[in-house]
Amino acid sequence: MFTSSRNVLTVAVVAAVLMLSGCGGGSKAQGREVGAGEHTDDISSGVEVDAGAAALVPADVKEEGVLLVAMDLTSPPSEFLASDNKTPIGFNPDMARLIAKKLGLELKMENVKFDTIIPGLEGGRYDLTVSSMAVTEDRMKVLDMIDYVSNGSSIAVGDGNPDGLTPDTLCGRSIGVQSGSVQEIERLPLLSAETCDAKGKPAIKGVSLPSVQDALTQVASGRIDGVFYDTTSLSWADKQQPGTFEVLTPQVNSNDNAVALGKGSALTPAVQAALQSIIDSPIYADALERWGFDGLGIDEATMSVAEEE
Repeated sequence: MFTSSRNVLTVAVVAAVLMLSGCGGGSKAQGREVGAGEHTDDISSGVEVDAGAAALVPADVKEEGVLLVAMDLTSPPSEFLASDNKTPIGFNPDMARLIAKKLGLELKMENVKFDTIIPGLEGGRYDLTVSSMAVTEDRMKVLDMIDYVSNGSSIAVGDGNPDGLTPDTLCGRSIGVQSGSVQEIERLPLLSAETCDAKGKPAIKGVSLPSVQDALTQVASGRIDGVFYDTTSLSWADKQQPGTFEVLTPQVNSNDNAVALGKGSALTPAVQAALQSIIDSPIYADALERWGFDGLGIDEATMSVAEEE
C-alpha cells in the first residue's frame, strides 16, 4: 500500500470515470456523438405488447399507464449513463424498456443509490428494479424476485496482480464493495470466514463505497488492494481501460439475478409474464449480445421462493 500524491489520485479518478462511462473513440448514433461500446438506440422499438402479460397489469397501474423502475446507473455494462450524461444505457435499462413495452406501459427510470432501492420498493416509491440484484434469503423475505439473467462475482486487482493475490489469499487485505450489494452483505463475509477466520488468519477488510466506480478508482490509486463485484462489470472495466486492472479467475461464485418488486406486489404476475415473453423472443439474445452478456441467458423467468423456517 502507498499514499499517492494529489495529482496522481486526480489522474486516477479521471481515468476511472472515463472508463466507466464507456468513453473513448466516438461514433455517430441518433445524431450525437457516443462513446465506444454505447448503444443508445431503443431496443424496444418495434416490439409489440404481449396481450397476455398486459392483461395481468393491475387496474390502477394500467390507468396511470406508467412503470416506475429504480436503478443505480453507475455500473457498466449493466446500467450506466451514456456520454451525454443523461441517457440510461446498458443491459438493465434495455430489459426495463422491453418489460414496459410488453406490458403496454410508459417507462420512467429513477437513478438512485443501490442501497436505497430495497427500502424504496418496500415503501412503494418504485414499481420494480432491474439492477442485477442477486437473490438472497433475506431479500426474498421483503421482495418478489424473478430471475432474468445469470451473473457472478469476481475480484479485480491492479494490473499485473503485483502481490500475486487469489480469492483464497485476501486475508488482511482491503477489498472494496458497493454499499448494499450482495458482495458487501453476504459474499465478502462468507469468503473471509471460509478462507481466513477458519484458518486463524486476519479477516478480509471490507471497504464499503457508494459505487463500483469509486472502488475501482481506489484500486487504481493504490488505496485498496482490490474490488469484489459483478463479473460482468469488472470485465467491462478491464476491457475499457487496458493496463489498469486484472480480473482474477476463476470467478468466486455464480448466480441468477432477479427483477425485484415489493413483496406480494399485484404487478408481479404481469412482470413475470413479460419477462418470459422477452426470454422466449430473439430480442433477448440481442440484448445479451450487445452488452457482452453472451452465454448468460436463462430459459425461465422463475419466481424465487424463500425457504420456510
